[in-house]
Amino acid sequence: MTQTTHTQTTPGQAGRPRSPEFRLAADALRGLREDLFQDAFAYDPLPRLSADGRLTRRLSGAGWLPHTVVAALGVMAMSLAVAGSFESGPPALLCGLLALAPVLLTLARPVGAFWLSLAAGTAAAVIGRGDWSDWPWMPGSFLSHLVVLTVVALRTRPRTAASMWVMTAVYGFVVGDVFGAHRYDTNVTPMLLVSALILLAVSVRHIRHQAQREMTAQQTVTEHERSRRTLLEERTTIARELHDVVAHHMSVVAIQAEAAPYRVENPPEELEKAFATIRENAVAALTELRRVLGVVRAEDYEAPDAPQPTLADLDGLLANVREAGLTVEKAVTGAVRELPQGVELSAYRIAQEALSNTLRHAPGASARVEIGYVLGGLGLRVINTAPPAPHLVKPSPGAGHGITGMRERVSMLNGEMTAGPSPDGGYEVTVFLPAATATEGDA
Repeated sequence: MTQTTHTQTTPGQAGRPRSPEFRLAADALRGLREDLFQDAFAYDPLPRLSADGRLTRRLSGAGWLPHTVVAALGVMAMSLAVAGSFESGPPALLCGLLALAPVLLTLARPVGAFWLSLAAGTAAAVIGRGDWSDWPWMPGSFLSHLVVLTVVALRTRPRTAASMWVMTAVYGFVVGDVFGAHRYDTNVTPMLLVSALILLAVSVRHIRHQAQREMTAQQTVTEHERSRRTLLEERTTIARELHDVVAHHMSVVAIQAEAAPYRVENPPEELEKAFATIRENAVAALTELRRVLGVVRAEDYEAPDAPQPTLADLDGLLANVREAGLTVEKAVTGAVRELPQGVELSAYRIAQEALSNTLRHAPGASARVEIGYVLGGLGLRVINTAPPAPHLVKPSPGAGHGITGMRERVSMLNGEMTAGPSPDGGYEVTVFLPAATATEGDA
């Protein structure tokens, strides 16, 4: 026999929803415990300045500058503590060491230095006869605690700075008002006002730097997404352009397969079936190819009326860029021959993009297009001179996207490409596209 026990939740138990005020107070106490009590004396050394900083590149040993500044402030607080003590000899020296120790401890254990500063300030006031001075911080301890608050706030987060200010206020009111009623004067209010201004400035600095880091990270992600989108757009454009080339070849295969049986007198039945199968497969491939094109086609894409360009249309391209103001020359070496349509289309587009980049990024420069028909492929070189007034050239927001498209076309054909500045200050794009002749490719 199985017994089932039902537990009822009564008001006041843990299952009762808490008020927003209670949750806010609980979160504040949890944050205070995490910031100032949990691993308060954990070892956390102050790092050196980065070697890539402007100051460290100019001055040798500047990496230790933060440590030097903190130590100098500690010595200053020590001197003020010794001078402000109403005792002389060892008690005065002890007051100075109590002001120096918390400041130096911020270099290794920042949160622990805060607690040491509170304890050392009380001890210094007692040893240095704080009855005749401000309470609970003597002059040296006052400066030492401000330095500790500043350094710890710089090394931690804004919430820790707020927690330290709250604990300083609690310490000041308890020690200053409860145990210091008969003292000469209290400096709790000046400590809270000055430390609040300092911690507020440090927190604003932290928030500003955090915002800059987030903005830099967002810009990096945005640039990565933009590059990725550009790459996909280039690949889509190449796929759309190659559709006409592939469709032409598949159409030729279908037509030849359909006409082949009529060229043979009394062809065997098996041969007719084979050609019919070839034609059916070619037509099916054309259908699937059109479906793929529909997937990669943009919403505003319009199919071109003219066939895709080849190297035979390069002279027309050069005439257009000359009308746009670019002085360009053309040089052809080797035996001109017909190449596969994909190779000629890619070569034409690469030359077109390289000349467009010259018009955008090097106004006033001259260009040269070199085409080399070599054994096993096609060589293409587009080079432009340096612009006559480079200081007037404005950076283009799309810089580098054209190079991405070129590399995609070359990679598609298993070719090679180099692009970069030329020795005379211009820019050079060199491409090799492996290809057999059109006749060999159709064989």
